[in-house]
Amino acid sequence: MGNFSVITEFLLMEFSRIWELQVLHAVLFLLIYLATLMGNLLTIAAILTDPHLHSPMYFFLSNLSLLDICNISVTLPKFIINSLIGSQTISLLGCTAQVFFFLFFSATEFALLVAMSYDRFVAICHPLHYGIIMMPSRCLWAAVGSWFSGLIYSAVHTGNMFRLPFSGSNVIHQFFCDIPHVLKVSASSVYQTEFVLIIASSCFLLSCFAVLIASYVRIFSNVLKIPSVEGRYKAISTCSPQLMILILFLISVMTAVLRDTSDTSPIQNLFVAMVYAILPPLINPVIYSLRNKKVIVAMGKMLRKIFSLSRKYPSLKASKS
Repeated sequence: MGNFSVITEFLLMEFSRIWELQVLHAVLFLLIYLATLMGNLLTIAAILTDPHLHSPMYFFLSNLSLLDICNISVTLPKFIINSLIGSQTISLLGCTAQVFFFLFFSATEFALLVAMSYDRFVAICHPLHYGIIMMPSRCLWAAVGSWFSGLIYSAVHTGNMFRLPFSGSNVIHQFFCDIPHVLKVSASSVYQTEFVLIIASSCFLLSCFAVLIASYVRIFSNVLKIPSVEGRYKAISTCSPQLMILILFLISVMTAVLRDTSDTSPIQNLFVAMVYAILPPLINPVIYSLRNKKVIVAMGKMLRKIFSLSRKYPSLKASKS
């Protein structure tokens, strides 16, 4: 038998051999990570603290913000730490965890976007029955179903990708365990099985996508029937953020699936990864904050309360002393 070595760790891509540039990359991605955390945490806190936002739409939005925090936390912290310490390695277990959680949160987000589109469909097309159809218990089950479906989807794909040991190259030309690059260094039988699984899951995803398109077609056809301009604007403003996030999500998925991983430069790999792994979690809270006055007002109230409390406590300490 020839030499056979089982891979126990992978080498991730480094964008520069100069340590100063690696630190610059780490600082840049740290700022992006902190901005994403701040935007999504503010959205969640505003929804939880404002009773006016305790409705199905904002319940789903808080789940979406939580998913964005989890999704970006799968990839960026490891890259930031590796850049600061000058390391490129990630263990096999760490790579498995990255693939599992990235698929888990991404699939859950897609299922949640389907639930959010149905919520807007009921609110605009059947407003009189909205309270009956979108009861809190049903919204909770829709959210639980989204998380559970993402868990099953991720477990099936991750279990197949890592069911056999890797014995070829251990170099992944990306700053995290990107699925197409992991498949590129996997066994041929794993690649063939994963291709079948992707085809099967794509049929299900396309059916969900057809439901999404049909929902928004019905929504906009009903919006056009509203006689007043103010009513049409109000209806569009409630569903346009979901539509923008859905379009951004689909663009990121298409970028991840359709791109060629054979001959790409590190800069191209970085740009593509930012489009589908970093940009959506960063942009989603911006879309809702800029397009939703209720969220902006709730954030303003919450921040004013925080600042007022921070001013009161020093005065209380001074009075006690």
